[in-house]
Amino acid sequence: MPAPSDSLRVGCVKYLNARPLIHGWLEKVIYDHPSALCRQLARGRLDIALVSSFEFLRNPIYQIVDAISISSDGPVYSVIVAHRKELSAIDEIRLDPAAETSVNLLRCLLSEKKLHPRFVSGSPSSPKQESGQLLIGDQAIRFRRDHGDDVAIWDLGQQWKKLTDLPFVYALWLVRPEVTNPQALAIADRLRALRDSNIRNLDKVVAQQKEIDAAFCKRYYREHLRFNFGDEEKKGLRTFQKLCEKHGLLPRREIVLRTV
Repeated sequence: MPAPSDSLRVGCVKYLNARPLIHGWLEKVIYDHPSALCRQLARGRLDIALVSSFEFLRNPIYQIVDAISISSDGPVYSVIVAHRKELSAIDEIRLDPAAETSVNLLRCLLSEKKLHPRFVSGSPSSPKQESGQLLIGDQAIRFRRDHGDDVAIWDLGQQWKKLTDLPFVYALWLVRPEVTNPQALAIADRLRALRDSNIRNLDKVVAQQKEIDAAFCKRYYREHLRFNFGDEEKKGLRTFQKLCEKHGLLPRREIVLRTV
């Protein structure tokens, strides 16, 4: 007999953008940064996790929970490069070591503009005059709240929309191949129902956020983020795959989107 869906090991990114997808989940959840969750899922230490979409493109062994993602269709607000000089004059960009998808999105966007700064790993900080800083998630939100008037902001969601006229998919629920179809479908149905309930009752989700202003949270969820994974989001993911291949970030191959 397969184990019930509530016995599966579940992981989720620990950012504000994931709250409408996980708020109210009653079983244990392992929360971590995107890069750490990707490693745990790839090594089989998690059965299902809300992780970077690039993890699927890099290692397309997973099933995808259909109809759910963390996406944007324009400015995302929380995936940014903060900089002081013109972007074309920046020599170096410091990368958030927790990032996965955003780093490769940034590489694609800059390569399409024929810009090739050095990339270095480092803890998020205020950018120096000659450099930029990639910030994602809650760190980007706090940085913009505290320093947004002092630097220029290059919003990667906005730049993607300008380039492709498609949504960009940052995160997906990915299911390990060892999970049986009945288990995978059962937990996928529960996750879709939870997302729908949280979107209908968004004020309750917002009320649980203690560190970020409630008015901002409402705007963030309603104006900057999308939580669907429909035809347009799938086109966006496919386009990201092709650009990653073009710029040598992924091998050229056919990838099947297997959804549950």
